[in-house]
Amino acid sequence: MSPLQFDEQGLLPCVVQDWLDGTVLMVGFMNQQAWEATCGSQRVHFWSRSRKRLWKKGETSGHELLVKEMFVDCDRDTILVKAQPLGPTCHTGNRSCFFSPMPSSTSEEKAAILSGTAWGGITRRLYEMVDDRKTNPSPDSYVSKLMGGGLDRILKKVVEEAGEVLLAGKNGDREEIIYEMADLWFHTLIMLGHFSIPPEEIYQELGKRFGKSGIRQPEGDPTHG
Repeated sequence: MSPLQFDEQGLLPCVVQDWLDGTVLMVGFMNQQAWEATCGSQRVHFWSRSRKRLWKKGETSGHELLVKEMFVDCDRDTILVKAQPLGPTCHTGNRSCFFSPMPSSTSEEKAAILSGTAWGGITRRLYEMVDDRKTNPSPDSYVSKLMGGGLDRILKKVVEEAGEVLLAGKNGDREEIIYEMADLWFHTLIMLGHFSIPPEEIYQELGKRFGKSGIRQPEGDPTHG
């Protein structure tokens, strides 16, 4: 592998993502010293251009960034770090430094839902829509009507969609599987919205299981733990 391509100031930009959902948490700069400290400690370090010194993210707040994976781009002059954040990444207390929306052509309705939520992907966007329909019901909204029918109606739809996924799998039709799985995921988000459980809590649970045996031993089993 060729060496990293630091600029004339001996720096290269580093983008930090949440390893669970890909949220861009922050952007900083590394020099050779910061790169070596990050690799050696598995805690993200940067070079402070204003203070002219090495600093570990979270050294005062305790909100460290634990390295999970690191990548370099094709020109080897930018680093991507996938990390586990221990608390809010931004000094303002926000999860991500990117929380200020810019003007766009987004419709007013969508802007009202998405405002201030730059982090997260399509799953988060859908959950925000569900939460909005829960808080501000609309007579023309499918989600509002489903949630208005109560928990039993929501659960019935989840079961129905799960059955459709099973049939699609049995048929072995790739497009059908994708379509039905999307329906199932969407309706499980509605169920999560009913209980006010954001998808990030599911990601966190999956993160706890990552790299571990998928077999859960019953309590009292001598092999448990």
